[in-house]
Amino acid sequence: MTSSVGKTAGVGWNIGVSRTLPYDGRTVWDFLVSREGVAVWLGPGAELPREKGAEYETANGTVGEIRSYVDGDRVRLTWRPKDWDHDSTVQVRLSGSGAKTTLRFHQEWLAGAEEREEQRAYWEDVTERVVAALAER
Repeated sequence: MTSSVGKTAGVGWNIGVSRTLPYDGRTVWDFLVSREGVAVWLGPGAELPREKGAEYETANGTVGEIRSYVDGDRVRLTWRPKDWDHDSTVQVRLSGSGAKTTLRFHQEWLAGAEEREEQRAYWEDVTERVVAALAER
């Protein structure tokens, strides 16, 4: 029996990883959109465009385009590593108030259950690296 956990009719296979951090939203957002933060979650060598439709490419060959950017809240973009034959959609979103902020990575349009699990591990690692980088600031 094949499990379809993580598969929806609307966005296919998807994964979400979140963590509540002991920082205000502006501190987390400012890190995520900085050169150092972008290298952690999007990939090294990339500049994060702020305009809808703007394209990006990382040093390791991941490409995509911005679908939406709301300062301090979320960025949604297509994401296609160089060894994939399809695009996926990634959303990075913050929520919360005061001294705690929840960071969420959500990825849609994955190729299947195996890719979903690979991406779960990827976003969990990214989250750990964001946490470590913020702690060093």
